Amino acid sequence: MAFWQTKSLAEMSHAEWESLCDGCGKCCLHKLEDEDSGQIVFTRLACEQLDLASCRCRHYSERNRLVPDCLDLHQPDFSQFHWLPSTCAYRLISEGRPLPEWHPLLTGNRYSTQAAGKTVSRFARTAQAEDDPEDYIVAWLT
Repeated sequence: MAFWQTKSLAEMSHAEWESLCDGCGKCCLHKLEDEDSGQIVFTRLACEQLDLASCRCRHYSERNRLVPDCLDLHQPDFSQFHWLPSTCAYRLISEGRPLPEWHPLLTGNRYSTQAAGKTVSRFARTAQAEDDPEDYIVAWLT
């Protein structure tokens, strides 16, 4: 059996953890939270460090220094990331669900997420200071 079928997120090595990322870029989209309900919605606005062609961080190893509010998903209490997209491998594994058929760990192709049309590259744009995130909400991602 594959490691993601036998290990919890907390039991995974760093390399295993990193390999779960399918490269969709959805976690790099700006999100808005309703203060009253706690509901989270995604926008089409991407972090300035996200390369929209590859849907990978331009400076992954330095991301927390360059973007101080960048979230580190490798946390002891993963349940706080309930807002992750429903196709996110971290969320799926934490909920005991299988990876989608297009996931690179299943296909052996690191570009299978793009080939399946599951990345943000086709609709996202890099956020600009003058952008009002409320003008860019994409409710269908949640």
